[in-house]
Amino acid sequence: MIILELFYVFFTIGLFTFGGGYAMIPLITSEVVTRGWMTEDAIIHFIAVSESTPGPFAINIATYIGSVQGGWLGSIVATFAVILPSFIVILVVAALFKTFSKNRYVEAILKGIRPVTIGLIAATAILVTTKNIWANFPNLGAIMISRSALVLLLDVTTIFIGYKKVHGKSMHPISLIVISALLGMLVYAI
Repeated sequence: MIILELFYVFFTIGLFTFGGGYAMIPLITSEVVTRGWMTEDAIIHFIAVSESTPGPFAINIATYIGSVQGGWLGSIVATFAVILPSFIVILVVAALFKTFSKNRYVEAILKGIRPVTIGLIAATAILVTTKNIWANFPNLGAIMISRSALVLLLDVTTIFIGYKKVHGKSMHPISLIVISALLGMLVYAI
């Protein structure tokens, strides 16, 4: 039954991923593509949509995949399943914080998890970059860069740096999202 499978998959993802939504992307991609629920390209496109919608990435993507696979009940189950492990861990940590906060074994475990989290986030950055910026990989090994993606990246970077130079502070993230969306429509519509 798809509802139980959605619960199992997203509970497992929530249980074994540290570092937030970006660290979950490789595991989500692997699980969802292996089961044939979505293609890798569809997941990459949904990452962009998920980042521009309110709420945490992991919840957005779990809700979407659950909805596609199991309707409204699937979206509720997948969302609940991805949140449940963190909720349980936070309850346990809050209850036992003073006891475990200075334990050398707990500190060692957390120090070991940090590089893994950084690696998972880096893997996500590489995956998104190769899927969106690099147009293709010809047989000769030369890399062709998508001109539209490069123009968009340069435009957003120029606006961000220019704003910071003029105003002495960074742009608000919402402004960057809106500008990026407008430039994306302009660049890719032409």
